[in-house]
Amino acid sequence: MDTQETKNALPVTRTLRATVTEDLLAVRVGSGTLRVLGTPVLARLYEQAAQELAGLYCDVGMTTVGTALSLSHDAPTPCGMDFSVTVTLVGREGRVFTFALEAADATGLISKGTHTRVAVPAEKFQAKADGRRNRP
Repeated sequence: MDTQETKNALPVTRTLRATVTEDLLAVRVGSGTLRVLGTPVLARLYEQAAQELAGLYCDVGMTTVGTALSLSHDAPTPCGMDFSVTVTLVGREGRVFTFALEAADATGLISKGTHTRVAVPAEKFQAKADGRRNRP
């Protein structure tokens, strides 16, 4: 188990950078008909960055699951343009992590939002999920 001192030294932001490629376009991910960055891609990257950041705060055997995601997608980013998503850990109460979200391209802010993740025991959670297959 990490000491509180170690956890206080951990980062509170995580940024992922990418270029809009054909497979990230709204028309390709099924969220629209245009050749611009798809909103589901932003959601996936926000979740990925938050999961990676929250994982630094978790003990061995624990993971986090997303429980809430709210975002606005306010400007289009065309194919070939670079962009970044940044998550900032703004709160932690027990097992609950709260994040502020922002995404930007070269012209400025393209998205913002909030995200909540909850720490869970990985094996126990997976077993519970797998057990749902056997329910009527």
